[in-house]
Amino acid sequence: MGKRETKPWAFLDEFRGVDFNGQWPNLKEMFHITAKRYPDRKCWTEFGKDPLTLTYREAEEKIVSVAGYLRSQGVTKDSHVGLSGRNSVNWALGFFSAVYAGAVIVPLDNAIHGDDLKKFVSFGDVDFFIGDGDRLDYVKDGVKGCLCLDSDKTGFPLISDVALKEELPDSAYNPMGSDVAAILFTSGTTGLPKGVMLTHDNLVSCCYQAQANINTFYWDVYYAVLPLHHAYTMQAAFFEPMSVGAQVVFGKKLTVNQLLSDLKEGQITIFLGVPLLFNKLAKSLQEGLKKRGAAVYRSVNFLLHLSGFLRDVLHLNVGKKMFAPLLKQMSLENTRLCISGGGPLPEFTASMFHRLGIDFVQGYGMTETSPITHLDPVENFVLESVGQIISPYQQKIVEPDDEGNGLIFIKGSCVMKGYYKNPQATSEVLDQDGWLNTGDVGHIDEHGYLYLSGRRKNVIVTEGGKNVFPEEIEDCFQLYDELAQVCIIPYIEDPVLKNEGVRLLALPSESLIEKCSGNSAEIEREISHIVDEVNSNLISYKKITKLTVIDKALETTSSAKIKRAEAIKRYTDC
Repeated sequence: MGKRETKPWAFLDEFRGVDFNGQWPNLKEMFHITAKRYPDRKCWTEFGKDPLTLTYREAEEKIVSVAGYLRSQGVTKDSHVGLSGRNSVNWALGFFSAVYAGAVIVPLDNAIHGDDLKKFVSFGDVDFFIGDGDRLDYVKDGVKGCLCLDSDKTGFPLISDVALKEELPDSAYNPMGSDVAAILFTSGTTGLPKGVMLTHDNLVSCCYQAQANINTFYWDVYYAVLPLHHAYTMQAAFFEPMSVGAQVVFGKKLTVNQLLSDLKEGQITIFLGVPLLFNKLAKSLQEGLKKRGAAVYRSVNFLLHLSGFLRDVLHLNVGKKMFAPLLKQMSLENTRLCISGGGPLPEFTASMFHRLGIDFVQGYGMTETSPITHLDPVENFVLESVGQIISPYQQKIVEPDDEGNGLIFIKGSCVMKGYYKNPQATSEVLDQDGWLNTGDVGHIDEHGYLYLSGRRKNVIVTEGGKNVFPEEIEDCFQLYDELAQVCIIPYIEDPVLKNEGVRLLALPSESLIEKCSGNSAEIEREISHIVDEVNSNLISYKKITKLTVIDKALETTSSAKIKRAEAIKRYTDC
């Protein structure tokens, strides 16, 4: 499956001039076109106590009704509609109802504290709010109106109750491609979150153009278990399926048991996740094989290596048939493609899925680029790389060092309009020619594959002026269950020369604490052995030279990334 000769969005030509004008439809027009093409296809599904499925026709009817209600409550093209809730059909209805009403949508993290939610609502100039019941009390005094997603006991209308009572006026604003569609707050590991303004053209062009690097079809079933307010999930597991008529199954809990249940019941074909999720599944499989005895473990692993050889050398994918019982046990019998983002994938995990016959795609991007800019082609998957740039986006490496690593700049229709109410921050990353400074460091090989080193602002400068990127070293610990958190920070190795050394902050897992009976000295010895293993595979200037075992979890962002600046501040003098 490489890039296709025919553009996947070529079908839009038959709708251009009728259902939309210009190069791309807006989000409203994109959904409407899909509803016309596949009215009876399943659109959104959620399982649980009260399972719910809507077809594209049913979804659009409800969207139009709720949008009409929003208009009757004063929501216009100048309105900002906040949205905060768990992944659900009603969350999706709330999102597109605001879009159909012509408003700007402001998706907000459902997990943040209520006081922080109020700050985001205020800063984002939200004047109408749609959310789960436990969110409404925090914001009701600062907005003109509220709709509830999940409870009829809040005193506010329930979205499903108003969905069949109103109609969208003909006067509802139809956004231009250059209009802001959404303001997404980044959950940066340093500094204050910024509101990224993404236009309809940003989101829709990225949605369609990414399909030149990945095949997706109307019969696919996507699994959206990661929070939908994040740009990665919103684009790859929300907009992408809706642009082709595929189905989205919303997951509510990020636990292995719930995940396996959803994958099986939903007959998921495209599974989007982060490395941690795929690592757990791969290790769970290996541990299950070990429990069956040494003979079974060795024979299955031999067959896995054989499957990998046949696939890599002879281009024969026999894994799906050879390991059908294993795939069924893991609820992956219907899954044809896994998409991993948010960090590099360990070789062990990628190889496992590859040998099982499941295609894997790795990608790169950031909220400021809508967010996908690179995807790893399925047929030419390069594990160490985050893929090739999506055409027609442009990339360049600025100020490369001797190894070719420099700042990564991106240009194209995916690049944000700017940061909301923050022109200074916008000018710091976006130049007048449209080039976005990603803040990431990496290099591009002769085949156009991008390789990441880390964030420029996180670099540690060791003796001799060597640059060490913490992310590179942290990735080496992904498969060690003994550690609940790891964070690489600098420390002053030589007070006179001001040389920095590489320091590891390590939080032991509950299983390691239990294994060592809470003995701190024994825990540190066990972690020291792990550090020795990791150091044995690192070049000299990247080796960890100071270990600090911590007993309290480090502060994280809503996407579970450690706030490095806070960690440095907390442990600098320790």
